[in-house]
Amino acid sequence: MNILAFKITQAGSLPHQTQTRTLDEMTRELPQGFYTTFSTLSNATKVMGLHAHLQRLYVPALEQGFVPTVDESTLRIRIAGLAKMSLPKESRIRLILTKDEGIVYVVIQPFEPLSKSVYENGVQVIGTEMARQSPRVKDTGFISSSADQRKQVGRDVFEVLLVKNGKILEGMTSNFYAIKGKTLITAQSGVLLGVTRRAILRLARGEGMSIEYRAPTIDEQFDEAFLTSSSRGVVPIVLIDQRPVGQGKVGDWVKALSTAYQAYVEEKSECILE
Repeated sequence: MNILAFKITQAGSLPHQTQTRTLDEMTRELPQGFYTTFSTLSNATKVMGLHAHLQRLYVPALEQGFVPTVDESTLRIRIAGLAKMSLPKESRIRLILTKDEGIVYVVIQPFEPLSKSVYENGVQVIGTEMARQSPRVKDTGFISSSADQRKQVGRDVFEVLLVKNGKILEGMTSNFYAIKGKTLITAQSGVLLGVTRRAILRLARGEGMSIEYRAPTIDEQFDEAFLTSSSRGVVPIVLIDQRPVGQGKVGDWVKALSTAYQAYVEEKSECILE
């Protein structure tokens, strides 16, 4: 897929020349910083949880005492214009705020949704002993430090789970959840608090589930499991380290949460331009 990158200024969007083929490659090409990734909706006019995504840049910048070269209102205007470049497809967008000079980059590619079979049949994931150094911050340094683990993702492996002392924290690019009975289990500490995660926890309670905040163990027996991310929504997991989850097929709770989340996105998606 074509990757386009732009340096964002108060005056406009300046093209940044790159030969990279993926968002991660482009990220590693730039100075270290904070980042967030999302896809557009409604013909490139809306994004689920856009304000929360932008806060992933501006809040840590404020905490570390530097001022980004563009404010949030200006960045929204630039995103709105650049997102239209992929039409009639939606866009997958990564925002990067560099720590050295506070420069914001927008990296964009046409969004290719997952096939229906992923949601209908589920995916396989594997675990690796690894964790983020700063779980609450999306730091581009993690993309570089986890480059070898990311290479394991391919045709048979959908995602790599980050495991610490035998306990599943999250996915490399997602949040992780297990289900036992009508209880949803997910780590509360040591994980990135994803935009989609907040919605899923609320929806799970609405479906009559209880929430148990703990990191499940990698060899624990679950009835169902799934992961979430902004661009992919709810993705069922049927194999962990080649061991079946539950009956080895997509379960009823995951189906219910996926349906509820799709409706939530349609209702709650945020206009890029306020």
